[in-house]
This record gives sequence, structure tokens and C-alpha cells, in this order.
Amino acid sequence: MHIALLSRNRNLYSTRRLVEAAEQRGHKVRVIDTLRCYMSIAAHHPSIHYKGAEIERFDAVIPRIGASVTFYGCAVLRQFEMMGTYVLNDSVAITRSRDKLRSLQLLSRKGLGLPITGFAHSPDDIPDLITMVKGAPLVIKLLEGTQGIGVVLAETNQAAESVIQAFMGMKANIMVQEYIKEARGADIRCFVIGDKVVASMKRQAAEGEFRSNLHRGGTASLIRITPEERSTAIRAAKAMGLRVAGVDLLRAHHGPVIMEVNSSPGLQGIETATGKDIAGLIIEHIEKNASASRKAPPKPKG
Repeated sequence: MHIALLSRNRNLYSTRRLVEAAEQRGHKVRVIDTLRCYMSIAAHHPSIHYKGAEIERFDAVIPRIGASVTFYGCAVLRQFEMMGTYVLNDSVAITRSRDKLRSLQLLSRKGLGLPITGFAHSPDDIPDLITMVKGAPLVIKLLEGTQGIGVVLAETNQAAESVIQAFMGMKANIMVQEYIKEARGADIRCFVIGDKVVASMKRQAAEGEFRSNLHRGGTASLIRITPEERSTAIRAAKAMGLRVAGVDLLRAHHGPVIMEVNSSPGLQGIETATGKDIAGLIIEHIEKNASASRKAPPKPKG
């Protein structure tokens, strides 16, 4: 197959591993900088140009779109969809999962376990917002934040009120969540491909830190997940419409709760912790599904 890998940096671990895995299976891969693509949106011949020339046709596209370029990256991906190319994760699913509030509302509608979450606009509603999530300690999150940036743990109601007021004063969109104390600074990353959890790892926050992101100094280790956690991760990915996803769960007293569904999960932490060839499994999934999609007429994406 001829595969396009949308990535801004060909030297990133995940990009390198996907190229390696595809080439090992005899596929041709081209790494394309998403921001250097530009589009001709025409009824009869939609096309994508790259660095001065019309891009060739691909059998499949693997999007590795960074959060900071979601809007433009999804526009490029949507153009590939208009051209009838199989995409690993489609543009609608990616934008859905990148909107923290929208994704929680969709997960909530499916009856999946979530931390109690509050969202408000007026500073007058802050006291009730804090009560809504069972009071301090509580977590305040910037809706635009990634990799643990813009996440604050407020230890007291007074501190929470001050931080929320400060964010609101800056016109920042935030949400407030109950703090799952029993998780003890650990979360579980479940890597979902298709309708299976193919690998899972425990991420433990560094000493004195509550955010378990590996970018924030967290450590990763192998973990055995429960059938309920497995089912929750698969259902969460499905609710987002993602074929490949990293689903982050916390172990609460009342069962697993979903923190986030990531549409472009990194491979380094999970491959290192589990010793599994996740990149190979992704390419295998494309092999099975891209050919089936070529037989069916393309569906227009909204």
C-alpha cells in the first residue's frame, strides 16, 4: 500500500516507528508536514497540493495531528476523506475528542463512568460550581490544555475560588472536576485499536505531583486491567468514533472513570512499558480495513 503519514516532525518516536512498521510489511510511506499541505476545494476534482505540486493518491492516511494544529490538520484530513482515501481516524472523531467538554458530554450520554465535572460562565456561580463537584480538593482544567499543562489541584475551597476567578478574568474556558483521591496520582492508559485493548500501562505521577503525564515526569509500568476497565476503554473510543485511541482511566471506588480519550496517542511510553509492537498492530489494522473501505463508496464527512 501507499500510505501518507501526517506528521510535523519525522524524527518523533511515534512517526519513526510507524514508518518502520509499515516498511517492514512492504508498504511505501511518505511523511507529510500537515501545515505544508494546501487544498483545492472543487466539486469534481478535490485535490491537495504539497510544496508546489499536486500530491499523489494514497491508499491510507495516518493522522498524527498535534493539538496546536487541530483546526488546519483536520481540514487537510477532511480533504483526503473527500478524495475517498481511507483515514485511520477521521476528522470528525479527532475534533470531537479534542474538545474536552464535548467529549465528556458524549461519554456521559453513553452512560460511561466519569469524574463529576462542572462548567460555568459567570463568577457568581463559582461557589455552587465547587459544591457541585463535592468541594475541595478539586481539579481545575483549561479546556485548551494538553499533556497536563493548565491543570491545577486546588486543596481548599478558597484556593479553588481564587484560581477559577483568575481563569475567568482571563476569559479562559475551564472545567472543574472532582479529585479522585483513591487513584493516588496514578492513571491507566489503555491503547485501543479497532474493538480491542491491545496494551495498557499504569502511569504514576512523580513525588509531590498529581499529574501522571509522562511529559511531567510520570513513570510507566505494565498493569493488568479488569474486564470492566477493558469494556470502558473500548466503549469510550467507540463513542468518539476513533479506530485508534489512548483512553486514560482512573480507578475510583465506584469503578473506572474516564479522564480523556486521546486521538493521537504516543507510542514510546506504551511500547517501552509493554514490549509490544503497537506500531505494527496499527499497520495491521490499516491493512485489514483500508482495502474493505476502497470497495465501498466514500461517505461524505460533515
